[in-house]
Amino acid sequence: MALQIGDNCPSFKLANQFGELIDSSNLIGTKNLVIYFYPKDDTPGCTKEACSFRDSYEEFKDLGCEVLGISSDSVEDHKKFAEKYRLSFNLLADTSKELRKAFGVPGNLFGLIPGRVTYIIDLKGKIRGVYNSQTNPLGHIEQALALVKKL
Repeated sequence: MALQIGDNCPSFKLANQFGELIDSSNLIGTKNLVIYFYPKDDTPGCTKEACSFRDSYEEFKDLGCEVLGISSDSVEDHKKFAEKYRLSFNLLADTSKELRKAFGVPGNLFGLIPGRVTYIIDLKGKIRGVYNSQTNPLGHIEQALALVKKL
């Protein structure tokens, strides 16, 4: 079942594009989080989405917020994608898709394409916003930023 506003963020440990283990327990309580799940590195919609987060990343950081992009791509694929588009935030490799399942991120097109959903997590680890944006990879970034400004 998909996580909703008010639910706790699942704990996770995933490798980023540099092979470093990112542990949610080291982030929750210190920063608000924007966690966005996306289908695949270096595809048109996902590239637009990642570049938009890149362009807004300093504003998120100034608000005490960390952005984490998550897909089932490998660490190596994330590294290439991040370098190609100068992405300065962490891309996490959920190669087993277990975190995607823990959040309950829905698929699209009969489950053939992984879903595109953004979650805003507060300092207590509670989900404060959920934006499902499969067909609009840019719209949820403004929504996430507006909500983070209120936290």
